Amino acid sequence: MPYYDKHVFFCCNQRDPDAERPCCANFGAQAARDYAKHRIKQLGLSGEGKVRINQAGCLDRCELGPTLVVYPEEVWYTYIDHADIDEIIDQHIIAGKPVERLKI
Repeated sequence: MPYYDKHVFFCCNQRDPDAERPCCANFGAQAARDYAKHRIKQLGLSGEGKVRINQAGCLDRCELGPTLVVYPEEVWYTYIDHADIDEIIDQHIIAGKPVERLKI
């Protein structure tokens, strides 16, 4: 049995300003991760056997926009704002249905 039911990793990689590739940090990834972590705690979904929100280094998909991945389903998402994060939490994390429009 896994320690967490769902494990969500937000790419929070920060590249140098002159880097050739974009980075998720420049799209507000840290704030999105913080928001998701707060919301999961607020909903009583955090902790052993439940949901863990983590930040990750580069997930190597930054060209597709800010990126997160939900395990164990291995569903990759991009997002724009807190409404997108809410949709991922409500539909995927809580209801178990991946959000097709945000999938990478």
